[in-house]
Amino acid sequence: MTTPDPSREPEPTKPAGTATTPYKDRVYRSPAGVVGGALVLAIVAWLGIDAVVVGEGRTPWLALATMLFLVPLVFAYTLRPAVFVNDDGLRVRNPLRLIVLPWGQVASLRSGFSNEVVDDSGTKYQLWALPVSVRARSKAARQDARAARAAARADARAGQGGSLRGGAVGAADLGAGAALAADGPRRAETDRAMDELRELHERRQGEPGTQGEVTVRWAYEIIVPAVAGAVLLGVLWGLG
Repeated sequence: MTTPDPSREPEPTKPAGTATTPYKDRVYRSPAGVVGGALVLAIVAWLGIDAVVVGEGRTPWLALATMLFLVPLVFAYTLRPAVFVNDDGLRVRNPLRLIVLPWGQVASLRSGFSNEVVDDSGTKYQLWALPVSVRARSKAARQDARAARAAARADARAGQGGSLRGGAVGAADLGAGAALAADGPRRAETDRAMDELRELHERRQGEPGTQGEVTVRWAYEIIVPAVAGAVLLGVLWGLG
C-alpha cells in the first residue's frame, strides 16, 4: 500500500507573483518498499561488519567491496523512490534519476502494468514509488462485487416485502449498497494516488506557474559508489 507522507526535503517556494511563503510538497512512497529495504540493509550491514571484524585474509576487503556495491543499489531501489507533488508539478525520484515535470509539460498519467507519467514529447517515466499491485486491485474488485450483490439482495427484499428476519438482513445489505453508491467503486491505494495526480494535473496544467522545461538529473551519488564497489570486487576476485 502506498500512502502520502510529509516531505523532509527542502521546501521550495512558489514562483514570484503567486505567493511569498514556502509550502510543502505532498509525497508518495511505497511503505512496503521502505520496510523491505530497511530490512535488507540491516542484514547486509550485519553480515558485512561481522566479516570485516572477524574475517581473515581478503575477507574484510571483499566484505567492504560488497557493501560498497550493494548498499547504494538497495537504497536506490527501495528507500529512495518517491513522488513529490505540488501546485507547480511533479518531482519523480526514481532509483537512478530525478525528473522534474511542470504540470504544463505533462501529457498524461497512465496506469497499466506500471504507473507512468508521459511528457509532451512522448517520453515516459515510470513512477517507482507507486508500484502497481494486482493483488490490491483484485481485492478491491472482490469487495465491490460483494457490495453489489448485497445491494441487489436489498433491492429484491425491498420489492418483495420480506420477513422480519429478512428485513433485518436486508437493512445491512442496503447499507452496503448505499456505501458503495456514496463512495464509488473501491480502488487500490496506488490507483487512488494516480487519480489524485490526474485531478491535480487537470486543474493546474494551464496555469502560468506550471510551465517550464522537463529536467532529468542522474543520481551520481548512487551510481559512483556502486560502480566503485563493482570495480573493487572485480579487482579482488581477479587477484585470486
